[in-house]
Amino acid sequence: MEKLTAVYRKIVILLEMIQFKLTIFAMPFAFTGAFLAARGLPKIHVLFWVILAMIGARTCAMGFNRIVDCRFDKDNDRTSKRALPAGTVRLWEAWLMVTLAGVLFFFACYQLNDLTLKLAPFALALTLLYSLTKRFTSLCHLVLGFALAFSPLGGWVAVQGTVTHFPFVLSIGVLFWVAGFDTIYGCLDADFDRKSGLHSLPSKLGKKMAFRLAGFFHILAFVFFTLTGYQEGLNIFYYLGILLTAGALIYQHRLVKPEDLSRIHASFFSMNGLISITLFCSTWLSLMTIGS
Repeated sequence: MEKLTAVYRKIVILLEMIQFKLTIFAMPFAFTGAFLAARGLPKIHVLFWVILAMIGARTCAMGFNRIVDCRFDKDNDRTSKRALPAGTVRLWEAWLMVTLAGVLFFFACYQLNDLTLKLAPFALALTLLYSLTKRFTSLCHLVLGFALAFSPLGGWVAVQGTVTHFPFVLSIGVLFWVAGFDTIYGCLDADFDRKSGLHSLPSKLGKKMAFRLAGFFHILAFVFFTLTGYQEGLNIFYYLGILLTAGALIYQHRLVKPEDLSRIHASFFSMNGLISITLFCSTWLSLMTIGS
């Protein structure tokens, strides 16, 4: 019983280490791609494997991120209490989680269709690459956006088995949405990154200019999300979701300022979770009511 309790506690620590709850950011966009491909509710078994693929990919990527950034996290006051630098998770345990998550991702893709499996190595490699990009480019936020832009594409391919007619404007919207909020989040470590020789837009441009650029990214995201509705022939319910998304983006930028980052977690977690869920729900509702 004690061994089972210890294993349970370790799993909880591992999930907290990779912030498993934030899978909610990308999962709704994978669902959005799948629902658009099916023009409604996809087959349940497809959704099941899409969920497992998303869990596997994100767990693998976040675990890898914690491993390769451990030496930096140890020296950063904000991150020094994370599981790896604090010693509550051993390195081999983190690598085991990453390996198992990677296996889960590829197995889930195998269960879907040939094209999903063929795209899987590129998609996963891109998410892993992001963790290394701060060592050589300030455009790391865009790389993360590009990686998460595979979420709706993956959902679409899981259903259709092809990229034909996929609304790439949706993925472009995801790219700029992610790049925007990750640029804001990067302001927390701007000074540390600069001292440590790491690259980010806040460390290179300064927090004030980085906030302006993040705002520009979010304007582009709003435009491309809107174009998605037009391209896919969605109705008023989708555009109501777009208006709510615009409100959440505006509130996010009003909530956090370059000189005051104290409420950044409310901005990062609450507003971005709301945005991804809202866009999925408005897409689903629109598809359900088209022609009715």
